[in-house]
Amino acid sequence: MITVDVKEASEKLPALVENTITKHEPVLISGTNSNAILMAESDWRAMNETLHLLSAPGMRDTIQKGLSENLQSTSRKLNW
Repeated sequence: MITVDVKEASEKLPALVENTITKHEPVLISGTNSNAILMAESDWRAMNETLHLLSAPGMRDTIQKGLSENLQSTSRKLNW
């Protein structure tokens, strides 16, 4: 992860944003009292979706079960 101070981030913001979007590498912006993270919107959305799914009771187990299921043995017809 790249780390820059607030002044440097301010001076290089367009380049930092472009690099963050294309390389999907967050940037730690260090401030006097606290820090912030610059990250691509798509990464932020994916992270929040993951957190949302994993916060649902039983969802983690359901996802793991689905990932280990043999696709040849699944039904192609939906029974809704």
